[in-house]
Amino acid sequence: MSTRVLYLLASAAPPVQYADRAIRDAQARGWDVCLGLSPTAAEWAADRLSELAELTGHPVRVAHRAPGETSTWPPGDVTLITPATLNTVNAIALGLTPTWVAAHACEAIGKRWPLIVMPCVNSAYATHPQFGRSLNVLREAGVRVLYGAPDGFVPNEPGQGRPEAYPWHLALDAADRSWA
Repeated sequence: MSTRVLYLLASAAPPVQYADRAIRDAQARGWDVCLGLSPTAAEWAADRLSELAELTGHPVRVAHRAPGETSTWPPGDVTLITPATLNTVNAIALGLTPTWVAAHACEAIGKRWPLIVMPCVNSAYATHPQFGRSLNVLREAGVRVLYGAPDGFVPNEPGQGRPEAYPWHLALDAADRSWA
């Protein structure tokens, strides 16, 4: 069986502190995992970046490659963007590329690569009118959006989140289904 490569790309929402759990779960499912972080998420994990790189066996990507620089990652089979903040969801839907995470997602949409996005927003952010429009745009573009019960993230009230209980398994289940 060939190795399945999962790009796990995360933005700066509190569950990113537990990305190692998702990596281990994905590896147990047979995925070779490459981790990419938004710049703020990388700042939050600064003291763990080498540990995360060792866990995946690949460097953690944070920034765009320089012109002419080749990727150190194997080609991906599925990309998960999770946790995806309000900013990341809106940037991708609007075709903006302020981070490497958003840029990769925009490219994945254009090239029709398998892309799954699971937001992580509180209920106040979730009521912003652009958020709903962005989710619709992503779905219309063929992105698998995991938002709302029973198969996606359900927002909590501001300050009531439990990042350790973030449903990484739902995103990994979707990745497994997209590979099957």
